[in-house]
Amino acid sequence: MTMTMAADELLKVRALYDAEMREGAQKDAGPAHVERVGPVVRQSVTGLGWQGVLWSDLDERTADAQIAAQVEFFARREHSAFEWKLYDYDRPADLGERLRAAGFVPEPAETLLVAPVRDLVGLPVEPPEGITLRVVTDEAGVDLMMQVHAAAFGTERPRIREHLLRALRDEPETVAAVLAMAGDTPVSAARMEMRPGASFAGLWGGGTVPQWRGRGVYRLLVAHRARIAAERGIPYLQVDASDDSRPILERLGFGVLGVTVPYMWPGV
Repeated sequence: MTMTMAADELLKVRALYDAEMREGAQKDAGPAHVERVGPVVRQSVTGLGWQGVLWSDLDERTADAQIAAQVEFFARREHSAFEWKLYDYDRPADLGERLRAAGFVPEPAETLLVAPVRDLVGLPVEPPEGITLRVVTDEAGVDLMMQVHAAAFGTERPRIREHLLRALRDEPETVAAVLAMAGDTPVSAARMEMRPGASFAGLWGGGTVPQWRGRGVYRLLVAHRARIAAERGIPYLQVDASDDSRPILERLGFGVLGVTVPYMWPGV
């Protein structure tokens, strides 16, 4: 049976998350580069891949100048599109308004959820009838994951495909990807990203095609990844949850650390 963390524990975990995963972030697999430039921590990449601002320590006097500095920095790169990942407790309180005024476009908000792995390892792992799990290790599996993402989210995700292929090839210990299969048809897909020495493993990309929702497939993929995290000695799982997945995760014992909004600079 899962347990929800108390408010004081959630605050401690949030401070740890900010220190390790934002201010002290490690780079993604492949040719990514994380650097701290004054009050900003950012990741840039060569080619396809995620790039953006991970953490900032700003106030009313410095925010606008730093926003302009990051736009200028990424404008000089091969791909100038980037994300400013804003959390609702970031400073200044009107940072989101300042980003919009500068031309950033907010995407739907997500809830930052965390759960201790110890509270998740008891989740049932018996697949729903007709479902088997397939561990993804190669390009064919990644392409099946992209097929699920297109059906579940209605979008193509070439950057995620490139990121996954690069991670599986160059740093396979940092990613665990899995498919739920109904016979030969992929119906759900998810991945977990793990950085050496980090206290948090991130659950990403969890999506199920509409006709298989509500049958326990999503929960199965969470349980599968929780067991991998437990085997690796990772204390916490972290999710940027959509409104669809948040209720499921909260029922499993995940607690809310905050709300995050991706502010996108479209680039050219």
